[in-house]
Amino acid sequence: MGVEPSTATERGRGSSPEPGSTFLSPSPARIRSTIASVVDQPDDLRQIRSFHKALADVNRLRIVQRLANASATVTELIDHVGLSQPLVSWHLGKLRAAGIVTTRRIGRETICSLRPEAFSEAAVHERELLGMVPG
Repeated sequence: MGVEPSTATERGRGSSPEPGSTFLSPSPARIRSTIASVVDQPDDLRQIRSFHKALADVNRLRIVQRLANASATVTELIDHVGLSQPLVSWHLGKLRAAGIVTTRRIGRETICSLRPEAFSEAAVHERELLGMVPG
């Protein structure tokens, strides 16, 4: 008499799609992804990744597109993108952390501006890091 595998609900992993289905172990791809996220990444690669991840969201691209025309208040960005104020602020935080957007306060308003030089700086940094600098 062997030990039967436990179900997903018995192991505390939430409800399973079918009653009595067994818990499946993670796929090899999931294991590799987890290991890769734990491995310490060089800071220069992390910086490039942060820049690209900031631009990998459609809503953040819409904010950047709007700021490419002129600076805007958070309220104007809310109207343009059609998202809630907390969500627009969260997206702006990601863009600020990547060095793409700057903000300044004037009274109760927050004025957001695009840093156009951020794109050329990122391109130069990537070329140098990848060894693609023209010689």
